[in-house]
Formats: sequence, C-alpha cells, structure tokens
Amino acid sequence: MSIVDRLVHKTKEKIDSSTDTLKNILKPVLDETEEVSWPPRDPEALILMEKEIEKREQEGKLDEGFLSEVNAQLRQSKLDGDKPGLEAMLQKVLQIYASKVLRKRSYANKGGGIIIEERFLESIIEAPEEDWNRLLMGGLNIGKGEVSPEEFYSVIKKRIERVLIRTEGGSYQQRILTEYLKGIQSRTEEVVEAFQGSKQ
Repeated sequence: MSIVDRLVHKTKEKIDSSTDTLKNILKPVLDETEEVSWPPRDPEALILMEKEIEKREQEGKLDEGFLSEVNAQLRQSKLDGDKPGLEAMLQKVLQIYASKVLRKRSYANKGGGIIIEERFLESIIEAPEEDWNRLLMGGLNIGKGEVSPEEFYSVIKKRIERVLIRTEGGSYQQRILTEYLKGIQSRTEEVVEAFQGSKQ
C-alpha cells in the first residue's frame, strides 16, 4: 500500500468515525423512522443526546473532524432547506458542545473572591438556550440582578479573547465557541433593548 493510499484510507476512516459519532449523538432525537422532528417528541431525548455528547467528548471523539462533519451537515441542511428540524438539531449539538467546553474553565474565582459578572456569564453558558432570557432578566440590573449590561458585555468580550488565545486560529472549535459567546451577547442586547423599549 502506497503512502497516498494509506493517507486516503486513514482520511476515510476518520470521516466515517466522525459521521458515526454524529449519528450516535443524534440517535436519541430521531424517531423510529429515522426522521427528524424538532423539538423532539420525547423530552428525555435531549437529555440523552446531551449525555451522548458528554460520553463522546470523554472518549475524545469531538475533535476538529467531528466539528467539521457537523458543520458540513449543517451547511448542507441549510442549502437543502427541506429539513428545518435537522438544522435545529445540529445547531443544538453545537450549542451543547460549546457549553460543555466553555464551562470547563472558570474565571469567576479570583483572589479568594468571586467575580460576579464572570459567575453570571458562567451561569448563562451552563444553561440551555431556552432559559437565557429568564436568567438575563434575573441577573442584569435592568431586571432583578446586579450586573450592568456594560459589565456583562465586557466579560463576554474578555471570554472571547481568551477563546481566541487558547484555541487554534481558524479552527472549527474556535469558531463555534466564539459564535456561542456572541450568541449570548446578541441575546443580551435583545433583552436589554426589549426591556428599555417596554419602559418608554
């Protein structure tokens, strides 16, 4: 077997492995006919999907090859436009992935104290996206909290900078993590704008 043949064979194995990993992650949310329905009919399905992501991450399977596969499937789903459920499901996989990776490193504790803004960001990172609005209203000082939107934006910006420094430039991981953090910032801006609009 020549070097080129080995390289092609190894690449094919890697692609197959990433595809299998994605299939295993999505299995809990597919119905019995392998069709995509989103949100899943069974509320337990999301929990099972999250556990599967965690398991695969511990096995080291959620690498650049996997992220590339998810992005390729997502891009294809958007182009086809006929499977919005699949698109939402793949987005959820990336959100769960980003949340799990970002919560591994905490910046909330410093010098024996707690940085409230960092702790607040970490609570948003850990929460499902559906809970973000409620958490933002409870944590920002425009609602019931004590963190100003400006302080929160500053903490998000710092976290994005840390991601850019600690991840490989141009990698899927870097892109997914920064997009996730930017998503939190966008949602915060929407909540702040809606709250200020309702006060006028």
